[in-house]
Amino acid sequence: MSRIGKQPVPLPAGVEVKIEGQKVTVKGPKGELSQVFLPEVSISQDGEVLKVEKTVDTRDAAARFGLSRTLLSNMVVGVSEGFTKTLEIVGVGYRAALNGTTLEMQLGYSHPVIVKPPAGIEFELPSQTVIIVKGIDKQQVGQIAANIRMKRKPEPYKGKGIRYRGEYVRRKLGKAASAG
Repeated sequence: MSRIGKQPVPLPAGVEVKIEGQKVTVKGPKGELSQVFLPEVSISQDGEVLKVEKTVDTRDAAARFGLSRTLLSNMVVGVSEGFTKTLEIVGVGYRAALNGTTLEMQLGYSHPVIVKPPAGIEFELPSQTVIIVKGIDKQQVGQIAANIRMKRKPEPYKGKGIRYRGEYVRRKLGKAASAG
């Protein structure tokens, strides 16, 4: 049995949960999220905590037990605190700017790369080389950050490109090292 699935999900102050069968709606100060969970698990509220339990004892239910608890926990954290991903742009002349809510990046192409945020996502630029993606849905924040990173992945020779903050880019020596 999943150790993660057994742990209750604490509800912070200001977060409301509405459970209608398999659909769970979580409302908090940052917004509202809802998700339909699989019938192998049941979700119940016990005071200021949410509990996830298996309804059937199958291998499939055991596999989705911990996942369901983690998804529920991410919903609660998202509407109370929100999620962020920080990206860094490395390279001469590489920079980003906000045009309203739209992100415009100069990444060495002959044209600017434009990224429009979907509903619930916002961009923040503390500097021209740092992009912060914010939102309440953890999966959506991670996907948008990954899409931005794919516009110019970090290359292994000079390290230029877009990377996550703290990401290690393994460097190669290039052709000068092979001569000899």
